[in-house]
Amino acid sequence: MVLVANAFNMAVLRPAGVPEEYHVITVITSMAPVLIYIGVWYDEDRQPYWEQSREHIVGDLVFVIIGAAVGSAIALVAIIDVGLPQFLQDIAAMAVGFMLSWGLFWWRNPTLYGREASR
Repeated sequence: MVLVANAFNMAVLRPAGVPEEYHVITVITSMAPVLIYIGVWYDEDRQPYWEQSREHIVGDLVFVIIGAAVGSAIALVAIIDVGLPQFLQDIAAMAVGFMLSWGLFWWRNPTLYGREASR
């Protein structure tokens, strides 16, 4: 997914004039579903998730993608002019983007993580 996001950055965003500092948003947005769904895919306790309707799963995916894009964009806009090194800006954007993305996924599937929440 990182290769696809970077190809998109080079083919679309760079020619459109989007500053390079914002290219990390597409990488975060493309990786958020991978990180979230790997845990759901491999955890035996979460296998009932895949028995839900296709529409529900696609809706979750849309929430994950939008959450990652919005969260990372908000973080970058807030810190882009602070003077932090690019690496720290990217890490902050990733943290906020992934947390908002996972939060929206959890919000749509609270029973999936019910046992962890009750501990």
